[in-house]
Amino acid sequence: MPFVFDFSTPTPLGYFAALVGDDDNLPLLEAATSLAQDEYPDLDVQEVLGDVDQLLARLRRRCGNDTDPLQRLRALNQFFFRDMGFGGNVNNYYDPDNSYLNAVLRTRRGIPISLAVLWLELAQGLGLKARGVNFPGHFMVKVNLPNGQVVIDPFTGQSLSREDLSERLEPYKRRNGLVDDFDVPVGLYLQASPSREILARMLRNLKEIHRTQEDWLRLIAVQDRLLVLLPEAWVEYRDRGLAWAEMGDARLAVSDLEIYILHTEDALDRDAMDQRLQELKRALN
Repeated sequence: MPFVFDFSTPTPLGYFAALVGDDDNLPLLEAATSLAQDEYPDLDVQEVLGDVDQLLARLRRRCGNDTDPLQRLRALNQFFFRDMGFGGNVNNYYDPDNSYLNAVLRTRRGIPISLAVLWLELAQGLGLKARGVNFPGHFMVKVNLPNGQVVIDPFTGQSLSREDLSERLEPYKRRNGLVDDFDVPVGLYLQASPSREILARMLRNLKEIHRTQEDWLRLIAVQDRLLVLLPEAWVEYRDRGLAWAEMGDARLAVSDLEIYILHTEDALDRDAMDQRLQELKRALN
């Protein structure tokens, strides 16, 4: 039987699935850019990647081959935060566009994690040992230099001392009882975040926006991506099932809630979800 080539264009979700299939070769910038395809169906992801490459080329012209890492970091921050004017969207923080890299490149405004993804691409393109940090409540970036580690708030470009970080952690620690005997060093909150975790955090930011606005169709599209990214995140099946119920599709809601119930014997809300599942099943009869 002759081999048949499939030249059909993948769906946005299929394209995303292909990008995130392997942790070792997960292209963070491309996968993060592709999140916008649900909102911008005609988006050319490769064009966005090309725009970032152009920024990197401009930045590299400022740094000679013998520029040391600290000078490269200073050049990057000058270029990104001051010359190009990237920064936090303080006036409309919960605009979904803040999570879409094509929009962030256009407006120069975003939230910490979207700004961080662009900044990291430029930093790594300069040869800096830069990583994202899933800091509680506010995504950070860090750079390992010969003389130590620098932690930067991508929302403002501010370099943060250990004292600054400890101060920012205090509300989180108090809220979660991580004080006195349960306290842990700041360094434990500065672990490098894998690309898969960064994408999950970006998607969950969008999820929360759509949930708050009761935009169930957009929420389901985000849930679809989360489940491609994290196939054993059972809570995402629950949340997608509840969104399908809000949309009036009891059949799909039942399917997702059954998966959640099957895999979460110890969940605190298991009885409540089982009750909701039975209601939806009765609605199908």
